[in-house]
Amino acid sequence: MLIKRNLLLFFRDKGNVFFSLLAVLIILGLYVLFLGSMMEANLREALGFDSDKIGVVMAGLTLAGMVAAASVTSCLGALNISVADKSNAAKDFFTSPVSRGKLTLSYVLGSAVVGIIMTLTALLLSELYIIANGGASPGPADCARLLLTAFLSVLCGNAMVFFIIIFVKSQSAFTALSTVIGTLIGFLIGVYIPIGQLPTGVQWLIKCFPMTHAASMFRQILADGELATLFANAPAETLTGFRETFGVTLAFGGFTSNFWFSALILATTTVIFYTLSATVIRVRH
Repeated sequence: MLIKRNLLLFFRDKGNVFFSLLAVLIILGLYVLFLGSMMEANLREALGFDSDKIGVVMAGLTLAGMVAAASVTSCLGALNISVADKSNAAKDFFTSPVSRGKLTLSYVLGSAVVGIIMTLTALLLSELYIIANGGASPGPADCARLLLTAFLSVLCGNAMVFFIIIFVKSQSAFTALSTVIGTLIGFLIGVYIPIGQLPTGVQWLIKCFPMTHAASMFRQILADGELATLFANAPAETLTGFRETFGVTLAFGGFTSNFWFSALILATTTVIFYTLSATVIRVRH
C-alpha cells in the first residue's frame, strides 16, 4: 500500500514528472535542434562519404545516452516524495504501526518502479525512432540484453540517488540537487560532448562514473551493429577509435570494457550503495 501511495503521488504531480524527465527532454531537444546534424556532419567528414546509416548510428548513440539518463533522473524525481514526507508526514508515519524499515523500503521500491516504467518507455520510443529512420529491429537476444541493461541501469541509478537523498532534509535542497544532477548527467555519460574529445583526466573521471557504463551498454545494442556495417570497409583501428571516442566501449589503458564488464560494474555499484544506505540509516536511527 505504501508503494502504491508513492506511485500515485508521483504520477499525480505532473510538475514532478516533468522535471524528473527534464534532462531527457533537454537531450532529445538538443539532438533534434542541432546536436544530431552536427554529429552527422562530423562523421561524414571523417568517413569521406555519405550513407543512410550515419543518421541511424548517431540516433542510436544519442538516444542510448538519453535512456541511461532517464534511469537516474526518474528515480530521483520519485524520491522527492521521501523528502516531502520528512517535512510534512514524518510524525504521522512514526506514530503509526508502520516500521521505519518498511517505510524506507517503500521509497526505494517505489522509485525503482517509477525508474523502470520511465526507462522502458524511453527505450521503446528510442527503438521506434531508430526503426522508423531505417535502423534494424532488435532480435530476441538484443531485446533480452536491453531489458537486462534497463533493469541494471535503474537499480544502479536508484541506489546512488537514494544514498544522496538520505542527507537531503528540505524541498529547496532537493530542488537544487535535481537541478545539478539534471544539468550534469548529459556531460557525465558523454551525450553532449564525445568522451574521446575531452581532456584525459576528465575522460577517466567519466569512465569511472557507473552510469557511463549503462550508456555504453545501451550504445552497444542500439548502435554497434549499424556502426560495424558503416565501417565495414574501413581499417579495424578506425572503428575501434570511433567506438572509444563515442563511448560505445570504454578504454582503461590496455583494457577495453565489454557488455558484461559494464554489467558487473553496475551490479557492484548497486550493492555498494544500497549497503552504504542501509548502514547510514541504521546508525542514524
